[in-house]
Formats: sequence, C-alpha cells, structure tokens
Amino acid sequence: DEQLYSQGLERPGRDSCPICTLPIPLPVGLHSVFNVCCMKKICHGCNFATTKRRMDDCPFCRASIPKNEADILKMVQARVVKKDPEAIHLLGTKYLFADLGLQKDIRRTNELWTEAAELGSIEALHSFRNGVLQRGYRWTGHGKGPSVLQKGGHAWTC
Repeated sequence: DEQLYSQGLERPGRDSCPICTLPIPLPVGLHSVFNVCCMKKICHGCNFATTKRRMDDCPFCRASIPKNEADILKMVQARVVKKDPEAIHLLGTKYLFADLGLQKDIRRTNELWTEAAELGSIEALHSFRNGVLQRGYRWTGHGKGPSVLQKGGHAWTC
C-alpha cells in the first residue's frame, strides 16, 4: 500500500468507500452501489458483508432502503432541503431524464445543477458543462478574462 500511495497518483475522496475507506475499483459505477438515503457509494465488498449479516438497511447510515420510486424521491428531496450538493445534482438529473415520476424540465435541471456546483459538486459542474456542449454551445476565452458561451449569433459572458 505504501508503494502504491507514494506514486503521486491520487483519486478523489468520493471514489473511496466510506465504510472500509478503500478506493473503489474503476469504473466506480460497476463496483459500487449508490444509496439515496445518504448519497454515498458503497463498495460491493461492504454491501455484500451487510447482506450476509441479513441487514436490510443502508450499510452507511442505517436508513431503510426505499421500496419504490416515491420513497426514493422523498429521500432525495429530504437531502436537497439540507443543501446536500450530491442530492441536488441527482434531483437535477432526474428532472432531465423525467425519472422518478418527474416531468422533464431542463430549466429546473440547470437551476439545480448550478446550485449544486455552487455548493461544491464536481459532478454537477461536469454535467452542466457536458449538457451545454451537447446542445451545440461552445466555450471561448479560455484562461484570459471571462469565458463566453456561444451558439449561432448569440453570446453569453460567464
């Protein structure tokens, strides 16, 4: 471990399991489960250990696992009220894809992603930037002065 961690290669803390604190293997989405109750990614090893012990709740926060989409939405909205940037980003994504019974609302998605980014969510910044670029906009003015977002004959200073 000492040799591995002294190589200068670092991964974000969000890619580590909050229970065993080991880095989750890449790709993280295939080697972990995401719990909406606490917005934590748990490695498959820790998740397996809790199911082996016949625990029916979240391995991290011990909240009950939601049984349906309405329960998931309630849990996410409860975290949004507490200003959790990951929950705000997730809710914005759910609006974008009309998931959990929500209607597609791109304006609401942008508002939520902006709020999550202001609260420190790197995923929200990434999603916002990718969403903007996929809609045909492009960034100019890299590094010097304000960035400008352009599409067609329109330009917005950021």
